[in-house]
This record gives sequence, structure tokens and C-alpha cells, in this order.
Amino acid sequence: MNPRSQRTEAQALQDGMTVRREVLSDAHVDRAESGKTGFTEDFQDFISRYAWGEIWTRPGLDRRMRSACVLTALIAAGHWEEFEMHVKAALRNGLSTDEIKEILLQSAIYLSVPSANNAFKHAQKALSEYSG
Repeated sequence: MNPRSQRTEAQALQDGMTVRREVLSDAHVDRAESGKTGFTEDFQDFISRYAWGEIWTRPGLDRRMRSACVLTALIAAGHWEEFEMHVKAALRNGLSTDEIKEILLQSAIYLSVPSANNAFKHAQKALSEYSG
């Protein structure tokens, strides 16, 4: 039996909050947590428990690779606010600005030049805001 399947939801939530803070920053998670309402609380807990506590903690891909995948997916979907947040997360996860640039260039070929053009614009904004 997979030992991960024996984890409780509480353990997944705790692990997810740890990873979410490490990747997105304490400030981001604190804002998300303080903004929770009765309407959004279940969704925020779901994100922390499942996305961060189950998927981001899986073996097989390191955080650099996961960040590269996420950047590409967000470009493809055109989710620019999330993309900017994940450019900063990619830096925290060890990707260099040159590696991020290469991901964006690659996206021009496999997604579209207009998508990559938007990605460069939003990445530049995120890079200028990033304080480490």
C-alpha cells in the first residue's frame, strides 16, 4: 500500500500549508488566509490540502521542475495574475531568470507567439517586483 494514501486530510493540509508558504511566501499565504470568508474557506483549504499537500509534495519531480510545468500551464491558459505569482515562486524554487526566459521562448513555439509575448510582459513585471 502506498504510504501516502494513509495520510489524513489534516496531515495533507498541514504539509500543504508548509509547502505553500515555502513556494509562494508567507506574505502571500497570510493574505489568502486573512481574506478567507465562509464562502471561500472550503476552496482555500482544498488548494492547500490537495494542490500543495498532495501534488506538490509527491516524489518524482523537484520543485524547479514543478515550477517549470506550472509556468507553461499558466501561459497556455492565459492566467496572468497566477503566472506572475508563479514567476516569483519559480525563483524561490531555484529557477534562474535565464531558465524562466527559456521556458517562455519554448512556449512561443508550442503555444503561440502572442501567448509568449504576454508571458514576457507579465514575467518582466513579476521579476521587477521580486525581492527574494
